[in-house]
Amino acid sequence: MQVNTKIIKELTTRYPQLENLAGEILNAGEYLIRCYNNGNKILICGNGGSCSDSDHIAGELIKGFEHKRPLPGELKNNLMQTDQERGTYLAEKLQYGLPAIALTAHTGLITAIANDIDADLIFAQQVIAYGKPGDVLMALSSSGNSQNVVDAILTAKAKGMKVIGLTGESGGKMKSLCDILINVPEKRTAFVQELHLPVYHTLCVMIENHFFGNFYYDALK
Repeated sequence: MQVNTKIIKELTTRYPQLENLAGEILNAGEYLIRCYNNGNKILICGNGGSCSDSDHIAGELIKGFEHKRPLPGELKNNLMQTDQERGTYLAEKLQYGLPAIALTAHTGLITAIANDIDADLIFAQQVIAYGKPGDVLMALSSSGNSQNVVDAILTAKAKGMKVIGLTGESGGKMKSLCDILINVPEKRTAFVQELHLPVYHTLCVMIENHFFGNFYYDALK
């Protein structure tokens, strides 16, 4: 059994209600790994609790999540050459990161877009600026109908990006727009968001395990 399959099995053992989504979660993890392998990045958006989830996901990708990620030797050497004392400190303390942008994080930019263009376009405008073919948009909406998230998806598709959606049971408008839809089997917003967290934690574990060592392999034997 492959490592990613074991990671998914560990998730569905703890959350058996996600068993029917095991295939979609596995596919989403592989999409994200392929995105990074190709030198691309991930954009993330959502409202309210899903706004906080967007920041959370970016945090797990930009620095170590389950394990520290030492910098590669060449970069460490380059840092130490810039300044013997402080460069050495940076070389030891900084961790390897994967590019992920939470489109929810820039308050000044978001309010400018809302004021000058249209509040529904706070994410879509950022997709225009940041998005490139091969990037992935992770779009979170418990209803699947949030207009600003839907507009971000439409813009991402127009720019040649792939879209992974996390929604509640119905999938809403996002159901027909996402390349992969992880529609957790709950309807109430709080319950949907409670299941989104273990899903995206699992995706982050799959990514980290792929790029920074099979530390889960032995644990899941």
